[in-house]
Amino acid sequence: MSAKAQHYTFQYPLAAFLFVSKAIHAGKLLEIARQQAPIRLFKFMEEGIIDLQSDDYFMGEALRLAQRARSQDEVPVGAVLVLEGRIIARAYNQVEQLKDATAHAEILAITQAEAVLEDWRLTGCDLYVTKEPCPMCAGAIIHTRVRRVIFGCLSPKDGAGGSLMNLLQHPKLNHRCEVTSGVRQLECASVLQDFFRQKRSASPPPPGHLPE
Repeated sequence: MSAKAQHYTFQYPLAAFLFVSKAIHAGKLLEIARQQAPIRLFKFMEEGIIDLQSDDYFMGEALRLAQRARSQDEVPVGAVLVLEGRIIARAYNQVEQLKDATAHAEILAITQAEAVLEDWRLTGCDLYVTKEPCPMCAGAIIHTRVRRVIFGCLSPKDGAGGSLMNLLQHPKLNHRCEVTSGVRQLECASVLQDFFRQKRSASPPPPGHLPE
């Protein structure tokens, strides 16, 4: 120990003791963290503790994007792509804004993720989307080798994750995804139902229609 350190220790024994104690405590915490890795992050909310790596949490992020789509008068569907517990792409429907029928949330999220990873293969990535993917989006998901697809509500008229058809797990295709459905289903369905209800109420009645 240097003369300066000895002087500090003897002159300020309490401060030196606290410093050493904190250093030992920090070292123990680091060792515990290493033993328990990977560490899951948690967030306190009014309804309790939410796991920031859970399906519920990531679907919540997709729902935020769906609401953004709704605020821009787009069909409210949102999607996020997750790799190793981290969101690498976020998107929502932009069909009307871009005047592009292929600008679904899933397609835009996939394009973003490919740019981030500098690879068209999204092996190991999980896609969270508020509505069951359509056949177009399911095809893109298969081609990019997405590992898992998690969606909120079913889409009986065009769903390709098990409702109308199941392209995501078709036995003759060269890739099949794990599929989880019904995550925050009521919330995801409610956003869509409210949007189309508002659209119907705002539309003028057809010619010859008599009010009830």
